[in-house]
Amino acid sequence: MKTALLAGTQSGCGKTTVMLALLQYLKTQQKSVISFKAGPDFLDPLWHEAITQQCSYNLDTRMIGVTNSCQLLAKQSSIADVAVIEGVMGLFDGRSGVGGSGSSAELAQQLSISVFLVIDAKGMSGSIVPLVSGFCHYAEKMGVNIAGVIANRVGSAHHAGLLKIALDEHQQPPLIAWMIKDAPVLPERHLGLVQPSEVELPDFLPFFHVEVDNLVSLFSETNDVLEQQSSPLLLKGKKIAIAKDAACCFIYPANLDFLIEQGAEVLYFSPLAGDAVPYGVDATWLPGGYPELFSQSLSQSNTWASLSEFIEQGKPVLAECGGAMLLGRSLVDLEGKSWPMAGILPFQSKMQTKLASLGYREDNSGIKGHEFHHSVRKLEQEVESCFQTGRGDQGLRYKNCRASYVHWYFASAPEVICQWLLSEN
Repeated sequence: MKTALLAGTQSGCGKTTVMLALLQYLKTQQKSVISFKAGPDFLDPLWHEAITQQCSYNLDTRMIGVTNSCQLLAKQSSIADVAVIEGVMGLFDGRSGVGGSGSSAELAQQLSISVFLVIDAKGMSGSIVPLVSGFCHYAEKMGVNIAGVIANRVGSAHHAGLLKIALDEHQQPPLIAWMIKDAPVLPERHLGLVQPSEVELPDFLPFFHVEVDNLVSLFSETNDVLEQQSSPLLLKGKKIAIAKDAACCFIYPANLDFLIEQGAEVLYFSPLAGDAVPYGVDATWLPGGYPELFSQSLSQSNTWASLSEFIEQGKPVLAECGGAMLLGRSLVDLEGKSWPMAGILPFQSKMQTKLASLGYREDNSGIKGHEFHHSVRKLEQEVESCFQTGRGDQGLRYKNCRASYVHWYFASAPEVICQWLLSEN
């Protein structure tokens, strides 16, 4: 399969817009296309999927790991000719250093994939050369190939020509495409982009101009061989209930795959609709999402009685970020209005405009995840912690309910997550 990683010079350079335009362009070339997102983001993959009509998986070297990333890439190769990976932040931005752990550069290095570098070219002409040259210098030190440049926010075709000539004259990677400055802008809210289901998908093609005859020829050939590993099914015969609706929507597709591949039967229910926890399930998972956008409906949900009974019986529950907020006594919105929630755990969640926490997390058990939220939790009485992550939220435990702000990546520690979903008092 032909694969490339679309990376940016920095956050905010227009990677996601260019990514969507590139996916739309590749679809016009009669290519079967799949996509991936570097890093832990939930929202960008939903936009990819709106174009490709295929699930977009997350890849990275830190939370997901090189082995799992390679396996996901190989697994998806059977359904597509071409794959594009959208990078995270700037190409060399990771946990530390230049091209360190979790960076797009490290992912490209480990997967042996060429990079297309997205540059915000507004107000730029000759300066593109030292900028690209510097990125190429550090990429080469890591064994990473920058195969081409895509300029965003370009003023005109004449402006694009100036950029193209400058790169060519100074033996830099070619300008392979550019996006005009008045291209559509994707709407955002506090956690990033809005979901594509909320707005009409823009047509970026009239604003996106490709400068090479065979763009796919610049993609890398990746290994499509998937190593089959046989192991006991840790969740065989178990039923897992998953809250899934507009309020509980931050779900890594690979986590769903994991549960099914481990032998579990997955059943969905909606707290927004007031559904009861499905009868006879062995465990419940409350993923994150946007409870703050649906506070009034959730305050009146009929789900809470069955969820409380489930927890009081000692049944396992894993609640993540927004899903954990549902378990508290109240949620205070940005207008300062307090809405009652399930009342199962003794805390209040309060929304704020500033970021409360952001970063990768790892429990002492070895399971990895990510934390990103704008709400803060105010405990009304002491509750046992359930995680030892060093940095970040240590969570709350009541009976066999584990609740925290961390979104866990299940395949990072299969035995651990299965033990959480199987344990009972």
